[in-house]
Amino acid sequence: MLCINLKDTSPFFCLAAEEFLLKNFEEDIFMLWQSHDTVVVGKHQNALAEINYPFVRRNNITVARRISGGGTVFHDKGNVNFAFIKSVRSTQEISFRKFTEPIVKALASIGVPAETSGRNDLLVEGKKVSGNAEHVFKKRVLHHGTLLFNSDLKNLGEAIRAEEGKYISKAIRSNRSDVVNISDFTEADLDTRGFIQHLFEFQMNEGNNIHYSFGNKEKGAIEELAGKKFSTWEWCFGYSPKYFFRNIFKEAGKELQIEIKVEKGIIRDCKLGGDLFSDIIKNKIAGKLPGRQHRFEEISSILELAVKNPSEEMVYAFF
Repeated sequence: MLCINLKDTSPFFCLAAEEFLLKNFEEDIFMLWQSHDTVVVGKHQNALAEINYPFVRRNNITVARRISGGGTVFHDKGNVNFAFIKSVRSTQEISFRKFTEPIVKALASIGVPAETSGRNDLLVEGKKVSGNAEHVFKKRVLHHGTLLFNSDLKNLGEAIRAEEGKYISKAIRSNRSDVVNISDFTEADLDTRGFIQHLFEFQMNEGNNIHYSFGNKEKGAIEELAGKKFSTWEWCFGYSPKYFFRNIFKEAGKELQIEIKVEKGIIRDCKLGGDLFSDIIKNKIAGKLPGRQHRFEEISSILELAVKNPSEEMVYAFF
C-alpha cells in the first residue's frame, strides 16, 4: 500500500488528488490531508441548501463538492481527512466497516473507544467524530472520511446550520448529528500535527507499506483537475439538482416574497410579490434574473439596477 501524507491545504487540490489516485493508480492507497475552513457537500446535494450561506460567505469559508455521495461535512485546521483507495474483484467486497476498522484501531491505540454507527459515522460515546462516504470507479473504491480531532465545533455548527423549508428539491439532505472532538477523549499528549503523525505511522506499520509523494508531473495533473473541475462554480454549486427556492424578506414593516426556479445553478424563472417594491420594480428584477447564475454577485448586480443601495441582507434573502 502507498501511504501519502499530503501537505497541500487546498481542498480543491486534495479532492482532485483523491479522484486522480482512484482513476490513475492500480496500487492500494492510504492518504491523509487537511484543508483550510471548508464546507464539503456530497455529490448529489444542493450546496446552497446545506449551508448557512451568509455565515459561510462572510467568514471566507470555502464551499467544495466531492465525488462521493452522503452528507455535508466541515473541514478546518483541527480536522484530519483520511482516504483509502483499493482495488476489489467485486463490489460485494466493499464495506464501510472494512475501511473504518483501521481508523478505529488507530484511535484505540491512543485510548479513544470509537465505533462504527449504522449511518456509517464513527462515534465516541454516542457522538460523531467522523463522517464517511464512498465512491466506486470500475473495480476501485474510494472510501474517505473526516476525523474531528480539535475542530472549532461552534464554527462547524454555524457553517452547516441550514434553514429548513427554503429549498425544495430531490437532492439528498444531510442528517445532522451531535459532534465531539477526539482530543477530548485521548490521554495521549498530542496536538493535531502529532495526531496526523500517529495515524500515518500506525498505517505504515500495518504491513508492507511504502511512503509515497507526488512527483511534479502528478502534481501538475492534479492541479489541472482541480482547476478545471473541483474549484469551478459549475461543479461546486451548479452541479446541484434542480430546485425551487422561496423566502420572505421583511424591511420597514413591508415584505418581499421571493420564488425562484433553478436548474444547473441557473435561474430559470423568478416571481416576486409583497408590498416592499412597486410592481414596476418587482417586474424589472424578476425579468432580469432568468439566465443568471444563482450566486451573490449576480443577484446583487441585478438588485442594484432596480433598487437604490440594496442592503446586504436583501441580497442574502435570495439564498
